[in-house]
Amino acid sequence: MATDIKDTAHAVDAAAVMRLLPARPRVLALGEPTHGEDTLLDLRNELFRQLVEEEGYRTITIESDCLAGLAVDEYVTWGTGTLDEAMEHGFSHGWGAFAGNRELVRWMRAHNDGRPASEQVRFAGFDGPLEITHAASPRLALTALHGYLADRVDADLLPCTADTLDGLLGADDRWTEPAAMMDPSRSVGQSDGAGRLRLLADDLVALLDAHTPHLITAGPREDLDRARLYGRTAVGLLRYHHWMADPSPARLTRLVGLRDQMMAHNLLALAERGPVLIHAHNSHLQREKSSMRMGGKPLEWWGAGALVSAGLGEEYAFVATALGTIRHQGVDTPPPDTIEGLLYAHPEDRCVIDAGRLATALGDTTPSPRVSPWFGYAPFDPAHLAGSDGIVFVKDVSQVQ
Repeated sequence: MATDIKDTAHAVDAAAVMRLLPARPRVLALGEPTHGEDTLLDLRNELFRQLVEEEGYRTITIESDCLAGLAVDEYVTWGTGTLDEAMEHGFSHGWGAFAGNRELVRWMRAHNDGRPASEQVRFAGFDGPLEITHAASPRLALTALHGYLADRVDADLLPCTADTLDGLLGADDRWTEPAAMMDPSRSVGQSDGAGRLRLLADDLVALLDAHTPHLITAGPREDLDRARLYGRTAVGLLRYHHWMADPSPARLTRLVGLRDQMMAHNLLALAERGPVLIHAHNSHLQREKSSMRMGGKPLEWWGAGALVSAGLGEEYAFVATALGTIRHQGVDTPPPDTIEGLLYAHPEDRCVIDAGRLATALGDTTPSPRVSPWFGYAPFDPAHLAGSDGIVFVKDVSQVQ
């Protein structure tokens, strides 16, 4: 068995990942089983550099706020602002504090300096403007979409004025009330004003679509793509807020599913402009249903990877990452009968595994699921082996400095 597994393992580089796949995918998803480990971010950065130089990839997108990420993209493409400003304002979830993300943005800016737009690399967040404690106000997305259309189409076609939007939106802290995440009665998402905003957002997006032939020639394509992002985000946020106010037992399942649906829509839009590398948690990128416990309840939903894979077929590829130890979090040597335990016996510190060949090597042997002593690390589910194109295995990660 050890010899068979050794035969499936290769050094981690872009060429080895591509050899796992029938063709270069339009969307290559690299998962991670935990967040914040610079060992994994450094590995991601190196893979992205190789994909840019050897495979023609031009975009990387991570599990971060899609609207905030525009500031990072403007910095790496145009040099707008400073690196410190991009890290402070361009990431959600605290990701801007990680050294690996800072190095990624620094390298992208250096790579783009002096290059024509067609050769530049681009950055994007693909998550919604959502945090664990709250969802953002739809103000930014709605007003930006309305402003774009107001400058380019007949005012009589607009479903409302900017002042109408402002009045219906009210104070932003009504939308970001932290208590609303667990108490639907504290949400404004099903108020009369929120209901009217949902209709107006739908009308604004429909107007954007109806005038695409004009808009695509009325200015840079980049402006139209950004307006579409604002439209997707406005509609998604208002839908999310609506279900935050729902008291039914399905409330949390709807919310986690809506988040991944917003992710999937952003990923499909990014794929339209060329091959893209995604980096996010394995659970968002896997082809199987995602699951977790939240509020003491088990939840199951289709994640972004499952949704994108259903739409793109073989143009979507998923490579999971599995870990041996995270000793500073109490995750020690994996049991030998788990996937991680089998791979831990391999002499290399890191390798990429052909998931199909590993499944063949295992034959009728069913590895045991690993149990993590730390909530922040999700072991690889052996039942997901068939749905993965590959596994990047890292034997040990060192503590973030």
